This record gives sequence, structure tokens and C-alpha cells, in this order.
Amino acid sequence: MTDHHVLTPQAHADLRVRRERGADYGDAVMSCVTVPDEFRQVQAHYPILFRRNIERGEVVAVALFGFEEGENLFLDGDRWDADYVPLAMSIQPFLIGGAPGAAGDKQVHVDLASPRIAGAEGVRVFDEHARPTPYLETIAEQLGALDAGWQGAASFYAALRRHDLLEPLTFEITLDNGSTHRLVGFHAVNEDRLRGLDASALGDLHAEGHLMPLFMAVASIGNIATLVARKNRRMADG
Repeated sequence: MTDHHVLTPQAHADLRVRRERGADYGDAVMSCVTVPDEFRQVQAHYPILFRRNIERGEVVAVALFGFEEGENLFLDGDRWDADYVPLAMSIQPFLIGGAPGAAGDKQVHVDLASPRIAGAEGVRVFDEHARPTPYLETIAEQLGALDAGWQGAASFYAALRRHDLLEPLTFEITLDNGSTHRLVGFHAVNEDRLRGLDASALGDLHAEGHLMPLFMAVASIGNIATLVARKNRRMADG
């Protein structure tokens, strides 16, 4: 359940948010949405995969945190064990209001049903003069970056379709204890097709700003082995 409201100093003068990490605050998730604009930061830690909605003809990129629903191998108690937390996780419990692509200014919304909504122990959103706190200013910047990235991602996904650069990714991992996990339902950039593009196609991708995110997505696949190692350590620790 969600309870979204436009954030205003009048209605939310005393609102506080818990910033610590933990399963109790919604961080125990297998993946989150990411956008090409942040692929450079994301690929340093997480595999970047893609999900395709066949019925709607949409593609969305995700940062992978684990191998099963509710598993975040970067979550270590109340600590996120990576230097970069994807924007979609950092902004919670806030979001941008308004339909994607709609004209006019976007508004910051807050999900009052989020477990991050706090009492006196959280960080304030507005100060005693009803001005945004530095925390809220940072959130607003992140929301703006995520929204801009989401809007710009449409042309990136169109390029993936135009050059047929995605392929289904299905693989099975065997852990040190003998158990297996099968990852299905994801797509990855087909490196051979990308390498086989002619100079004209590569030039177009570069001119459109898509070549670097593609390289970042390809490079990120190496993080799957690191994720497996995290899973093995987690299993060994009980």
C-alpha cells in the first residue's frame, strides 16, 4: 500500500525521515530501476540487466542486488555495502509527481505509508522556518536527475531495439554448498552484435550519447561473479 501526497511545508512541517538502511525500511529487494545516465556509477558495483514487457513493448534497465525476490546481498544489517546506492533507492520515500512527459513543473511527492517515515528520531525535511533542509535539497537534486534520466532513456531503449542489441539472459549458478539458483526473465546487451555494428551505426550511437552507457552495461556483467561471491559468503555465514 502507498499513500502519496504532494510535499509542502504547510502539510509536512514536522515530517522526518529515517535515513539508515535495513530490511525494515524497504531495502530488501532483488533489484531496482536504473537509468543510462547513472550506468557509469552503477556498473562499478552492480550488474546492469534489462527487463522487457512484451505486451507493452517497453524495456527498463535494472541494477541487480541478488538472485531471488527479497534478497539484497549489498544489505549488511543497517549498512549498504557499496560506495554508490542507485538513485531509485536513494530517493525513497520521495518521488516525482506528474505523468511522465507531461508539461509543466514536476512536484515532489512523499509516500506517507513508507516505513522510512519517522517520528522524532528521523532527519527533518523542513526547518523551523519552513525552508527545505539540506537533506531535502539533496533529495530534490536526485529526483531531478532520475526524472531527467528516465525521460532521456526512451531514445536509448529505441536504439537497443533498432540495432537488436538485447538478448535473453538465463543462467544457473551453483553455490559452494551445492545449491543452485537460476536467473531468468532478464536480458543483457549482446556483446557480439554490438561489436559487429558498422562504423556508421557506431557513429550514430556515439552521436546520440548511447555508446558509453552500452559499454557500461556490458562491463557490468562482470559483477555477476562478484554477486555470486557475496552469495557464497552470505550462505557460509548462515
